[in-house]
Amino acid sequence: MKNVLELLKGVSNYKKEVFLNILSNALYVFFSLFSFVMIIPFLSVLFGVVSPPELCPDFAFDKQTIMDYFSWHIDLYKQKHGIYACLIAIGGVYLAGVFFSALFRYLGMYFLAPIRNGITRDFRNKLYNKITTLPIAFFTSRKKGDIIARLTSDLEEIEWSVLSSLQMLVKDPLMVIFCLFTLIIASWKLLLLAFVVMPVAYFLINLTGKSLKRNSTKAQSRMGTVLSLCEESIGGLRLIKSFNAEKIITDKFDKSNNSYTKTAIKVSARQELAAPLTEFLAITALIFVVVFGGSMVLGGELAPEILIGFTLIFARMISPLQAVSTAFYNLQKAEPCAKRIKEILDADEKIIEAKDAVVLQSFDKSIVFKDVCFSYSENGEMVLDNINMEVKKGQTIALVGESGAGKSTLVDLIPRFADCTCGSVSIDSTDVRRFNINSLRRKIGYVGQQPILFNDTIYNNIAFANPDATLEQVQQAALAANAHEFIMKTENGYQTRLSDRGMSLSGGERQRICIARELLKNPDILLLDEATSALDAQSELAVQKAIDALSQSKTCIIIAHRLSTITKADQIIFMEKGRITERGTYQELINLSGGFAQLVGMQTL
Repeated sequence: MKNVLELLKGVSNYKKEVFLNILSNALYVFFSLFSFVMIIPFLSVLFGVVSPPELCPDFAFDKQTIMDYFSWHIDLYKQKHGIYACLIAIGGVYLAGVFFSALFRYLGMYFLAPIRNGITRDFRNKLYNKITTLPIAFFTSRKKGDIIARLTSDLEEIEWSVLSSLQMLVKDPLMVIFCLFTLIIASWKLLLLAFVVMPVAYFLINLTGKSLKRNSTKAQSRMGTVLSLCEESIGGLRLIKSFNAEKIITDKFDKSNNSYTKTAIKVSARQELAAPLTEFLAITALIFVVVFGGSMVLGGELAPEILIGFTLIFARMISPLQAVSTAFYNLQKAEPCAKRIKEILDADEKIIEAKDAVVLQSFDKSIVFKDVCFSYSENGEMVLDNINMEVKKGQTIALVGESGAGKSTLVDLIPRFADCTCGSVSIDSTDVRRFNINSLRRKIGYVGQQPILFNDTIYNNIAFANPDATLEQVQQAALAANAHEFIMKTENGYQTRLSDRGMSLSGGERQRICIARELLKNPDILLLDEATSALDAQSELAVQKAIDALSQSKTCIIIAHRLSTITKADQIIFMEKGRITERGTYQELINLSGGFAQLVGMQTL
């Protein structure tokens, strides 16, 4: 349970609430046991089983003195007020004990609420912040649905299995300890007899706990698969319908969902075993106590009121024992979830800012790639191999090559979405790894093949680059991006709320809003990753005009798919399998009759 315990360190942020919770639970336990403990002297004096001492003894913490002290006061009360008044007093003591125990039990739960909900909030924030800081490469080999599952269902399991057990982990162990202390004072021999079943209890609980942990691991993994299928199906709904594949994808989902359900049933079955198993073992121990204790009473070795009190207190201990057992099972169930959450929290960020990082104030000269290599893993295949190139300020450089040539990876090295494995990328002779990351990325704009819009207003999507921008500034950016006209035709203009990923707009409209966002940011360096390749001719023309407006006086690096769009580039870099094999102007590469010329020929057929 080391992962669960690691997460529970977050409790230290709520010291005040933890102290008040423990205090309330301690008082709850005290008042709960007080009425039971008082039974022994009440019964002894009330029915004349024990004669009270003639003089009131000084109070001391030993069994006989406590008995004599309470016996003397109870007998005095009986002599003054009669036996019926004494019975009423017994009821009053019980009622007071129940009232205060209920009050402090409520207060314990009251002070637990901010701890439980606060820790959940803290971990949700930590997870989300971690996800946004992890390098893009971290997510390339992971399912988005599984990441979402860790942020939702895994964290929810932690909340309900661990944090809801915090009360049981404080209140009920205290109750068990107080009960055991009282039982030792009453009769250590009977308590020792009750412990005969402990080895059996430990074996059964440990065996069931391991099985619970194993099945819980499977359940959380399968829930991640279910969420991944949901995410894939929603994103690919158009494709699914076009192939009439609803039945195929539904059957696939049903299979995964049924697999999760079967595992979840096993988890629930083992989790629900905790309380009845503990109760059975405790009752078995209690029967031993009653039988053996009864023989001791008949033999004159034990007072009957001691046996009655012992039995009542032991019976009172069964419920907290069940709760402790349930809490233990809950922790076992939550351990796999805690492990999955910690895998995210402990993931290597890789893109780490230097302690003495400098702020990139301006871009004045050039971007230089020197002997750059890149691999996604230490012993993996080189995605980029010995790249050397220079991009001077104000130049437009086009990267061309087949899919998998390393074009996007090369571009990702400039804003440090990834760091090169060897070599360096520098801006104005300073390695990009020496810059403050925020200042570096403020100088760089990015427009990708797939437009990224949020479920928010058009205004907020454009102002994402500058949240303090005025409506006039946003409109100017939209005008320059050739987007203002269609925005004003929407229902509420700039205050129109877009659907998820902006799918209520056409591809060209979404792309122009993204370009408006970059115009508002006004970066010095512009990265265009096949920004028009997924558009029709009319949309491409509108977007290309917006790109021309955006790229004026900018240093541009364009990943080109349609080669007709890069005829005016200052230099074209042709890449194959992570290497630069050709470079030059459009006409120079055509004259070279190499790989670039072949691609141009294929597109002009």
